[in-house]
Amino acid sequence: MDKLTWGILSTARIGQEKIIPALQASQLNRVAAIASRTKITAQSAADACSIPSAYGSYEELLDDPEIDAVYIPLPNNMHLSYTVQALQAGKHVLCEKPLTLTEAEALEIEDEAAKHPQLKVMEAFMYRFHPQWEKVLQLISEGHIGSLKAVHTIFSFFNENPKNIRNRGDMGGGALLDVGCYAVSSARFLFGCEPERISAVMELDPAENIDLTTSAVMEFKGGTACFTSSIRAGRMNQVTVLGSEGALVLEQAFIPPAERPARIELIKGKRRKIIKVRRADQYILQADMFAKAILEDTPVPFLISDARNNMRVLDAVKGSALQGTAVNLE
Repeated sequence: MDKLTWGILSTARIGQEKIIPALQASQLNRVAAIASRTKITAQSAADACSIPSAYGSYEELLDDPEIDAVYIPLPNNMHLSYTVQALQAGKHVLCEKPLTLTEAEALEIEDEAAKHPQLKVMEAFMYRFHPQWEKVLQLISEGHIGSLKAVHTIFSFFNENPKNIRNRGDMGGGALLDVGCYAVSSARFLFGCEPERISAVMELDPAENIDLTTSAVMEFKGGTACFTSSIRAGRMNQVTVLGSEGALVLEQAFIPPAERPARIELIKGKRRKIIKVRRADQYILQADMFAKAILEDTPVPFLISDARNNMRVLDAVKGSALQGTAVNLE
């Protein structure tokens, strides 16, 4: 097998606009089928995306013996169920972030995956595959900003459409799970360890039981990470990395421009330098790295345990905000 054959569970926009084109453009993947709750919807998406087969239910696609792996961009509240079903059907799984709604659910997936050691599961945090993040890690490790002290993140946009899943409490919506998860993941990624203490506040929509804006401080050994995530604020996805001798600013940290190189600003005293990072499609890079792990039977770049640990912190952020007190993580 020189290419991985994919099925797409859902006709979600991110799949049609980002993941499917990336899989089709990648070196190690091919998309063979897409499924929706109706055959008409699935066929329409299949025609639009030049996918050979369309299924009128997710279960039909999972029963297809030709499918090696599935991508799951379903609403957050469906990730657990269909990841487990896909594993039981013998499929590798790339699941949209957040992997689940809670750490307990992530542990259920981890337990199920342990029963199928021949299968791979990974959470689709595509940003980690973009070369700008490799460059940031390199600049930190080479001492360009001294020792890492703090990470400040803002990831926000404005959306008040009541039909949008981000505004649906029953579907696992809210700012924290939609964009706050990136801030938690990237801070853990940069510090290379887990936070020890969390303090958070939330602006809640009591009608839908979702957070509209969440801000938090995560205390790591040797530094802190602060973030604001919002679905009711201006559009921004910026990360500032502060060191003892300088700082790095990622102007578009999680959604870098596709049409030009990404830019990282290195600040040391009064000196400012723009570092350009080659243009890259992080979705294609993610697809090929995941496929390579399957085709060569090596570990995926980021294990389920990483997704579980991320959910653990997200649980603590929510707990701190709702309880009105800091939460210590063991």
